[in-house]
Amino acid sequence: MSDVEIETENHTIKRRTLLQLGAAGAAAVAIGAGASAVVPDLKKKGLMSKDGVFEDASIALAGAVYTEAFPTSPLILSPFNDLLPIPKALAPVQSLTYKSWAQTPGPGLGQQNSLGNVRHQKWSSDVGSPDPVVYELKMQVRGHSFTSSKVMPINSLGKPTISFDANGVTYPAGTVRTLPLSTIYGFNGQFPGPMINAEYGKPCLIRFKNELDQNPLNLDRQDFGAPDWSALIHLHNAHTAPESDGNPHFSMNAGPKSHGYVPGQWVDHLYLNWPAGGDDREKQTFFWFHDHRMDHTGSNVYKGLVGLYPIYDPKNGRDMGDERQGLRLPGVRTNNPDGSFDVAYDIPLAFFDARLDDGTTIHQDIHDSLGEFPDAKNPKKHPEWWGKTFYKHFPNHGFVGDIMTVNGTAYPVLNVKRRKYRLRFLDCSIARIYEFKLMSSTQGPKSAVSLGYTGNELQGQYRIPDGQQCMKFTEIAADGGILPFAITRDSFELWPAKRREFIVDFTKYQDGTPTTKGDVIYLTNIMKMPDGRMWSNSSRFGSDPNYKIPMMKIVIGDTAPDDSLIPTGQMAELPPVPANWQSMVADRKIFELQRGSAGGEVEWLINGTLFDPTKPATSMKNPAGKSPLAQQKVGSFAVWEIRNGGGGWVHPMHLHMEEHRTLTRNGVVTMNGGNAAHPDDMSKEDLVALDPGESVLIYRGFRDFVGQYVAHCHNLAHEDHAMMFGWEITA
Repeated sequence: MSDVEIETENHTIKRRTLLQLGAAGAAAVAIGAGASAVVPDLKKKGLMSKDGVFEDASIALAGAVYTEAFPTSPLILSPFNDLLPIPKALAPVQSLTYKSWAQTPGPGLGQQNSLGNVRHQKWSSDVGSPDPVVYELKMQVRGHSFTSSKVMPINSLGKPTISFDANGVTYPAGTVRTLPLSTIYGFNGQFPGPMINAEYGKPCLIRFKNELDQNPLNLDRQDFGAPDWSALIHLHNAHTAPESDGNPHFSMNAGPKSHGYVPGQWVDHLYLNWPAGGDDREKQTFFWFHDHRMDHTGSNVYKGLVGLYPIYDPKNGRDMGDERQGLRLPGVRTNNPDGSFDVAYDIPLAFFDARLDDGTTIHQDIHDSLGEFPDAKNPKKHPEWWGKTFYKHFPNHGFVGDIMTVNGTAYPVLNVKRRKYRLRFLDCSIARIYEFKLMSSTQGPKSAVSLGYTGNELQGQYRIPDGQQCMKFTEIAADGGILPFAITRDSFELWPAKRREFIVDFTKYQDGTPTTKGDVIYLTNIMKMPDGRMWSNSSRFGSDPNYKIPMMKIVIGDTAPDDSLIPTGQMAELPPVPANWQSMVADRKIFELQRGSAGGEVEWLINGTLFDPTKPATSMKNPAGKSPLAQQKVGSFAVWEIRNGGGGWVHPMHLHMEEHRTLTRNGVVTMNGGNAAHPDDMSKEDLVALDPGESVLIYRGFRDFVGQYVAHCHNLAHEDHAMMFGWEITA
């Protein structure tokens, strides 16, 4: 945001401050286009004071200025027919090829990006590793199909309704349609993007090339995605130097010196695949990469910029995708001639909810008022976008979809052998939290419409009214890698950006009865979340016995050889927390996630301030009476406190670069387990799941690199509207 100053009757106000007015103030930011008359009117309404602090009333005013309405997606008539896409490992670029590039990867000055103004802080040789394996990922405009099924256009009452096409033709209610392709921005044109199977000890370098200016299929870009087509890619939560971290605190001050890399530019991100401090206890198992462009992370991720990055540990065969060695987790590895490798029976599952345009819902939010998408001519209806993905940048209560997808496909089928599998779960939704169970159903899925549901109860489209839990999960890994001990779970929550890994034994049910070929199991979401604020029902907050959304059909096949084992003893050793950690608490840094009083572009704040990329944030005053900057010396460790400021919201708070140990929740020590709501607190994590009003103490390190990083809420509507702060590691 620029800090253009605007003269008002009594004082000077910055453009960024005007954005704090929310939707009402968004009209005023067009100051240069003659909207200055809005400022005195806002003052009359009591929304502006001499120091630029705005009142809570602006939130209510915002509700009167933009439309909080969402379409009902067409009903998918034949779910559970499309096979689950299981990504194959991407092949690396051969050395003869990348050495012929005009600008080759390397450790020298100017070799980190197309601008020639940054070098890699550490090269692979600096950590005793070989030269990196090189990959190339192009960000491209393409079309994507969520389902091959025919659909029935319905309204919020579940009744058949009219529909449209891109040529302006109107179809009468009751017409069965085929969905058009949705326009995506995808890595190599895919959603999710290609999967990179990585290994510790073998660094990877990915050249991300922005080709989003090219539109060879002449697709309608619609009204979401970064308006300048820029992108900034973050490997969540790799241990990387800031120039390869893909975060806006760094990018606004170095590299592109902007929100992201624009079309025609490229950047080489070096992932050393080396644990923090060289400590094997810091190894992880499952990363993912996604866009992190300042102010448009949510829209670029929703547009499709998502990719998968499992990482294996070949040391002593511990976890290398070979179930005959080490921990003997499910997986049969095949080394490919192109330098990649695939692992059978080890399946990533990326969960993403979406809404499809109905052609009659008005497109209107504050980004339209800012003039970011002039071609859309909003506010207006867009019948030409019927059946394509619909997105609202700034919904007051958060954005959730009503169609749920796995690996980019709505309601897919996974055919499994009668044996054990390793399933890697990722929530790449904008705001939705899931709670999963494995259920059987005699009667099978029934559409919510046929059951008489309307409105928000149509979310998920299908239910299994007679669903009963039939299997358990054995959790083996969380955000920070392999757990110390496996945990048996009836169900588990999956928050945005979180990863959880499980062994599921498809040879028998939880009562010991053997499965048979042709048996059907449903991966079922039982968390009811009508909007992005938080769930209304879940196992620990009053379950709704009628809310059982089958998201994936699992069909049992033939018996297959299985050399894997379900761990019964210690799997991993955690990095230690010092015995005197309580002595560090008084001088902790404190960051509170708050609802902004002004709404709009700064609807979400941390410590009462919006994200400022020019400097590190300031802690709230701690018990020692200090308000330190968010800075840590390289090699240091510290206790930080992360607070949920309340308001009935939940926040998945993510801190870049290293994992943390959760010490306490609301003053109760949880790091050794015992918290039924958050059993993963006994492990390492990179995201703090904050229930309403919670305060959490975490302990983490700041090692190996210096420079600028960020922490932010991973409800991406929150992140994009100021719930982020910059912090840095100093020499």
